[in-house]
Amino acid sequence: MKNNNPYKGVIVPMVSPLNDDFSIDQAAVGRVVENFLKYDVAPFIAGTTGEASSLSFQQKKDLVKATVNVAKGKAVIYAGIASNCLPDTIEMAHAFADMGADVVVANLPSYYPITHAQAAKYCLKLADVSPVPLIFYNITATTGYSIPLELMEKLSYHPNIAGLKDSERDEERLDQALKLWKDREDFVHLIGWAAMSGYALKNGSDGIVPSTGNFTPELYADLYKQALNGNWQQVEELQQLTNRLGALYQKDRTLAESLAALKVVMNECGLCGTQVMPPIYRMDELSEEAFRSEANSCLSNSRL
Repeated sequence: MKNNNPYKGVIVPMVSPLNDDFSIDQAAVGRVVENFLKYDVAPFIAGTTGEASSLSFQQKKDLVKATVNVAKGKAVIYAGIASNCLPDTIEMAHAFADMGADVVVANLPSYYPITHAQAAKYCLKLADVSPVPLIFYNITATTGYSIPLELMEKLSYHPNIAGLKDSERDEERLDQALKLWKDREDFVHLIGWAAMSGYALKNGSDGIVPSTGNFTPELYADLYKQALNGNWQQVEELQQLTNRLGALYQKDRTLAESLAALKVVMNECGLCGTQVMPPIYRMDELSEEAFRSEANSCLSNSRL
């Protein structure tokens, strides 16, 4: 972990709170972000957990505005700019930077299969024109493309590329990435595989990006603090607890289904409503009722 690089710590991929008409619920954004700030946790908005691929440009601008209103100057604000259209991605980068985002985050386009040479050109073009530091986001599960570490190593020396957020579930890849970048003060590695948060921190990762932190930011803040202090037994205990909480809404569900379930958990915590963007839909009434009972039990046990 770096001492002088600001892009580190606990960075939660924030849900996008929605009203029933699909507009951004700005009051709920405020509640969620304020809950992050209590524990020195940073928001990453308009990412996978934030249903970014389904949000309009206006919804994203409203989300950025609501987040900046609460968090500017109190936490680093990470804003997703991913799109299958490069001009749209560039436009979002400029718009969100102008609105107060500190860092922009982009994954590779996800419709056409791309070669490594095409990926390199895309990344360089975006990095050359981004008005703020850029972090690339590797999430093979949704893009169908795994950014090679060799390519990322070459890109890492670009002055505007600040780091990699990697959500690929590959322990060998993780070890290789940490070997490459754990001692690089100018480039950060952020782990998006929440179940490996403690392992990654112990071996040199700079930050963790756990979706479960949407309703338990305090647990991940404690996990990170214990890791900084080298208290690895406490880290392991917190890892197991957060893994159980993650399984609450993720186990036996697709990614889309898990995001709908996550908003039900957050609703139980008084943070936001349950509306989601199509093609994701709310849980049916009977399933939601049963899940709320399960969630309440799990949340109560986690606070004992």
